[in-house]
Amino acid sequence: MEADTLRSPSFKEDTYFLSHLKSSEKKALQDLKDKLNASFGGEECTMWGVPLLSGDEKADVILLKFLRARDFKASVSFHMLEKCLAWRKEFNADGIAEEDLGLKELDGVVAYMHGYDREGHPVCYNAYGVFKDQEMCERMFGEEKRVNNFLRWKVQVMEKGISLLHFKPGGINSIIQVTDLKDMPKRELRVASNQILSLFQDNYPEMVARKIFINVPWYFSMLYSVFSPFLTQRTKSKFVISREGFAAETLYKFIRPEDVPVQYGGLSRPNNSQNGPPKPASEFVVKGGEKVNIQIEGIEGGATITWDLVVGGWDLEYSAEFVPNAEGGYTIAVEKARKLGPTEEAIHNSFTAREGGKMVLSVDNTASRRKKVAAYRYIVRKSCLD
Repeated sequence: MEADTLRSPSFKEDTYFLSHLKSSEKKALQDLKDKLNASFGGEECTMWGVPLLSGDEKADVILLKFLRARDFKASVSFHMLEKCLAWRKEFNADGIAEEDLGLKELDGVVAYMHGYDREGHPVCYNAYGVFKDQEMCERMFGEEKRVNNFLRWKVQVMEKGISLLHFKPGGINSIIQVTDLKDMPKRELRVASNQILSLFQDNYPEMVARKIFINVPWYFSMLYSVFSPFLTQRTKSKFVISREGFAAETLYKFIRPEDVPVQYGGLSRPNNSQNGPPKPASEFVVKGGEKVNIQIEGIEGGATITWDLVVGGWDLEYSAEFVPNAEGGYTIAVEKARKLGPTEEAIHNSFTAREGGKMVLSVDNTASRRKKVAAYRYIVRKSCLD
């Protein structure tokens, strides 16, 4: 097991192809359909916009999620499904995505959908460090009605993520959850967290393909022991738990650097998605004791080069220089060598060349023994006078 990971996932996601089911599982699916028809026949019965009595493949995907969550026991799965339908109606879960819950300050900070993983799953990020501020914490969780409003907001975020799913065999049928535990006030959030875990486990079966915990503090084992009784073994098999300071190394295993937010060692900045899919980045590794020079050649005079560069956990020196093609030309220090600390975000810079040459981006890790993941991308625009 790698040093940055405390626990590795053993979860295998369902394909939802009926041909992949065992005969006993196919029988359980038919039994669940029969129970559903007997109980709701003639009534409208939908979930996430899918009519559950339609008999099509989308309905089968949802029914199989409830069956998988209850080990293909049709009666227990039906009871779970029945309770979920009642909860969704009472909670107005179908219309919650459009509600204004008065918590705009939490959007993009505490919980938000952002990009996709390497397999195409939508990714939901969660971070609770903002609640280390006692005033903020009291404002959110000081009264039961405030806790309930926060709970509705969390459901709202979840529903927005689910709206991105395919509900098709072989398609993208679940999301990825990334939870940042840095500075999380465990005592104040315990009640809300227990309610969220219970509610999501009961009403969103098999909707999460992987749960990645990053910046995990030393006391997580105690915190985990509190939550563990509320989790099924299958849920726990989805966990990836990464030590504090190794967020980029862990996330890069599952999410491409251009889709990882800059605060976690990626290249994705807020609102990047508004300009369409992100430009792919090239990944590389900086070994301990190594200096890496990235050379971008073929830059013509008058052209402007724009680049992004990030190293997970930085703590090394970075510099950028332009080297002219002409013999005897003077090298230009575009960015002088400087030490970048562990919490630095991605470099974003540009340079317009007066003459042809190459750009050299340097990352110097010779003072460290730790291997680090890194990524860069660039674009060269020729002069409009050409």
